[in-house]
Amino acid sequence: MKNVYGKNVIVTGATSGIGKSIALKLAEEGCNVIGIGLGVENHTEGNIRYINLDVTDEEKVKEVFKDIKEVDIAILAAGFGIAGPAEIMPIEYARKQMEINYFGVMNMCSNIIPLMRQKKKGLIVAISSVAGKVTLPMQSHYSSSKYALEAYIEALRMELKDFNIKTCLVEPGDTKTGFTGARKTYNPEGNPYYDVCTRSVEKQRQYEIHGKPPETVRDTVLKVIGKKNPPVRVAVGFEYKLVMLLIRILPSKALDSLLYKIYMPKK
Repeated sequence: MKNVYGKNVIVTGATSGIGKSIALKLAEEGCNVIGIGLGVENHTEGNIRYINLDVTDEEKVKEVFKDIKEVDIAILAAGFGIAGPAEIMPIEYARKQMEINYFGVMNMCSNIIPLMRQKKKGLIVAISSVAGKVTLPMQSHYSSSKYALEAYIEALRMELKDFNIKTCLVEPGDTKTGFTGARKTYNPEGNPYYDVCTRSVEKQRQYEIHGKPPETVRDTVLKVIGKKNPPVRVAVGFEYKLVMLLIRILPSKALDSLLYKIYMPKK
């Protein structure tokens, strides 16, 4: 593995799915990995030091970083999804979505960036989603959180340029991980969207359980780590590169119609 940034790595979401795959591989390649996750005992296993931490807890994150002296690479993979009709989604669901997928990244970056500025070098990779460039019906708040993440990382890329700190957005499509089973769906019986939401969420579930393994995302991240000037964003896999191209060239009305047919299925 080519690595032009250094061996001190932080990975959030390191106890499952994409984050776990990345953390294990980087440790295997000789990196010193701090793996951040929920529900894990604080311990060291090989080259990985696991820390039980909620990335949305500002004070606890600050406390953890008192003992961290160097960060060369940050892989921000912690996240989860909610689904349900936008009209009736409880605000607490939407807030939790933004807290983890957006503010959690912001919270980590606020503590990581000062360490990178000291060395005038570093790489921040945020795991976004194709849904951060195209909105999915019945998953409007998930898409919103990823749209916000994309704007934030793009801004950081410009703001940190003079400090030689790079940022990159990695955008997976449907991936087979525990993310699917952990998704929270709010779709109470009797609401006017119940039937179509049920079909839409099930269709998304089927796409994901038959999707690519997390190692495909891991391998994309490894390629980014080997680049002195990584791209602003990179989609995972040839088919999703084509999807991102279509998003750019299709008229908005045509894209809207296509997504409606895919994600708002009739009986």
